[in-house]
Amino acid sequence: RLNTPDPGISENKIIWMSKIFYLICLLFNSGRNATQINYSLLEESKTGVIVGNIAKDLGIDPALLENRNLRIVAGTKQELFRVNHEDGALFVNQRIDREEQCAKTNPCLIHLKAVIENPLEMHQISVDIIDVNDNPPSFLDENHKLEILESAMTGARFQLETAHDPDIGSNDLQSYKLSQNLYFRLETEDMGDEGKIPVLILQKPLDREKIARHNLILTATDGGKPQKSTTVNITIVVSDINDNAPVCDKQKYTVTVKENAPEGTFLLRVNASDSDEGPNGEIEYSLRNKFRNGASEVFDLDSLTGELKIKGGLNFEERQVYELKILAADKGTVSLSTQCNVLVNVEDVNDNRPEIDVTSVSSHISEDAPPGTVVALMGVTDLDSGMNGKMVFSLPKDIPFDLKPSPDGNFYSLVTKEYIDKESKSSYDITITAKDLGTPSLTSTRSIHVDVTDVNDNSPTFAQSPYTFYVAENNKPGIAVFSLSAVDIDEGENARVSYSIDRMNSDQSMTSFLSINEANGAIYALKSFDFETVKTFQFYALATDSGTPSLSSNVTVNLICVFFYGFSIMLCKICPVYLPSLCDIYA
Repeated sequence: RLNTPDPGISENKIIWMSKIFYLICLLFNSGRNATQINYSLLEESKTGVIVGNIAKDLGIDPALLENRNLRIVAGTKQELFRVNHEDGALFVNQRIDREEQCAKTNPCLIHLKAVIENPLEMHQISVDIIDVNDNPPSFLDENHKLEILESAMTGARFQLETAHDPDIGSNDLQSYKLSQNLYFRLETEDMGDEGKIPVLILQKPLDREKIARHNLILTATDGGKPQKSTTVNITIVVSDINDNAPVCDKQKYTVTVKENAPEGTFLLRVNASDSDEGPNGEIEYSLRNKFRNGASEVFDLDSLTGELKIKGGLNFEERQVYELKILAADKGTVSLSTQCNVLVNVEDVNDNRPEIDVTSVSSHISEDAPPGTVVALMGVTDLDSGMNGKMVFSLPKDIPFDLKPSPDGNFYSLVTKEYIDKESKSSYDITITAKDLGTPSLTSTRSIHVDVTDVNDNSPTFAQSPYTFYVAENNKPGIAVFSLSAVDIDEGENARVSYSIDRMNSDQSMTSFLSINEANGAIYALKSFDFETVKTFQFYALATDSGTPSLSSNVTVNLICVFFYGFSIMLCKICPVYLPSLCDIYA
């Protein structure tokens, strides 16, 4: 922020103006010289750990940091990082949990903005949070019960409950291991984003009369160093025959819904059939992947009809696709089940207004600032996608300002588009409007107040030019015979006018008869005029302002000496308007 110096200190005016002009020129270049800095950091690093040195990476002398006001702008993120204002080091300010910040997203990037002043610049910083193996795999329950008909064929496959590991990469879940037994072996199916699913395969016929229950232990292990693992107890209950499992009428169900769909909106009906009769043919539906994607908080499934409805919480900006696993199970003594796959696509609606984040602003700008001078820097975002996330920006008409986007379009610079005249307008309230292209469109506004500081760009102006005055001979010395007047439309010291006689360009033999009050322009006769000696003469007067550098104007003054006292009084009575100085003397 620029501070206007004391109007009384005219000797510092040139230095002060030079500093302002230098700062404005550097601000103009800040938008074009933005730098992208990339750092990486292990999650759970201790508070105070240094991530990197911003000043060093930007090539800034540490000795200059105190005057450049280096700071970090984190936007909506918590203040995870801070910067050391003495050496420019970026350090950890609080505990950083990668899983809390980014869940499964990789890489986990935290974006910051580094703002420095003198000159004003803004640079982009990305910190990649590296995963450490701080979470073991976990199962939804400690015990899992599985009922299998004794008529199950060798090679039959039974999907088990999956384990979940919030870590990523090699630290994520890598393998399952089944305790040693004679009847079952284990295979693992890699489902991509859905993770690794353990599948139990029957390798020896079951006989309920010999062994009615099998107790197994399933171990889930990640790939970290050291490895972490967890176990779940699996109880296999061998039951009598219900020999037909339900069958879904579609291999996959697909539906699209707008993100603002109200609670209770019907999506589709899952339908499975079972050729058995009685309880063995009655089907109940349930959501299987509640643990992994929170589907039970978003969707409601009727267990009897298979109708899937919106429960609440759809948000396109958070998630665009839900892959649901719906279990269709019969009510036989030994329930048989099948899995119906449902794909729900969430469609974006224009429910987010553009956001304007003003990161830096100069509230004062000199009227001689060149076009293109940066007044403010701002970031712009819209969480919507497609046309709903595209934005256009506008400023009020007939103002000398414009918006310039950065090359990456992530922020804008408010700049002057022409020279600004303080005498025409001394301040501006600039309203910036951001409007997205959605239907209907949403808008946001931000207002910035800018004061225009004065420079000495106007010379004093005399009230008339030339001046003509009449003075009677034998006037009394030392009294004011007439007065000049000039005004300067600048302000402060730039508008304070002083008067003088231009003796260099006037007849010095005549101007020696006169003196002028430099404060109010009153001209005094130092001697009596003699009509027989001088009837008329001309001289030049100057009006000079107090700006740095000062500006001046001159005016021609014609002086006419009137010779007869009685005639002078008569003239005053006849035409006092035209002979004011003469009439004042003989009034």
